[in-house]
Amino acid sequence: MSDNTNGLFGVIPVNKPSGWTSFDVVAKLRGILKIRRIGHSGTLDPMATGVLPVFLGKATKACDMVKADGKEYLAGFRLGITTDTQDITGEVLSRSGRNVALSELEKTAERFVGEIMQIPPMYSAVKVGGKKLYELAREGKTIEREAKKRFVDFIKIEDYNEQTREGKMSFSVSKGTYIRTLINDIGEALQCGGVMTSLVRTRAGGFDLPQCVTVDEIAALAESGEIESVIKPLSEMFSSLEKVTLGNRETSLYKNGVKLRISQTGTKIPQGGKSYAVFGCEGEFLGIAAADLEKNEFKSIKNFY
Repeated sequence: MSDNTNGLFGVIPVNKPSGWTSFDVVAKLRGILKIRRIGHSGTLDPMATGVLPVFLGKATKACDMVKADGKEYLAGFRLGITTDTQDITGEVLSRSGRNVALSELEKTAERFVGEIMQIPPMYSAVKVGGKKLYELAREGKTIEREAKKRFVDFIKIEDYNEQTREGKMSFSVSKGTYIRTLINDIGEALQCGGVMTSLVRTRAGGFDLPQCVTVDEIAALAESGEIESVIKPLSEMFSSLEKVTLGNRETSLYKNGVKLRISQTGTKIPQGGKSYAVFGCEGEFLGIAAADLEKNEFKSIKNFY
């Protein structure tokens, strides 16, 4: 899993520590691994922990290609309170003593499953007019934000204490969905408010939390020369795509950016517009390509070679 330019190539699923930004993780690993070309997908709030796929070398080209859906979280919550950040770290805006039964909570949460419109919180990295919302929020400003279409696959109440009105929920959501905003909106629908008290991302980019390694573990492995043992092949992130393996001559042409005729792939292409994971004659993962039946072309979408 190496390339000729950056030395390391692939993905490390990192368990992001609480209190770190996603950029903090990248900056720390850049020093540990002594590699300049490094990136991540799926930004996590500083208070959150859990799955953060980190891309090394030319694999950084895939940062924007990670599956947008299927991100799963386990969040702690408390009803009866609202804050300016929508989580427990913020300034308290309101309190309510309203009692909420488990059955009412479950019924209300179910209303947020499926396609929803969500307004990004002021304390977020969304940019408006070239400035991040959290920068404006810190200046005491609140501005109108456009609601965004999001999708929630499921919400499950994992634990709930009706006396303390605290518990945990698990979620599966599309890219760009704010869990703290979901909890805030559920609390609003319950007419008592609600805040997020903790957040763990349990699945993202095809990786589960048990597959992740900590920054300290990465540092120890790098020191012992065993870092390759935790670098996952980039191809694993595209395992759901149909595989096309090129012949010797076609591999050379593809690597040089030549558009192949569909017949040159040696594979029966059933439909145009579909994406394929492309492998060279020696089994190396070359990239993602699509077929254009009208033009009889098999052309690269993203080249990782």
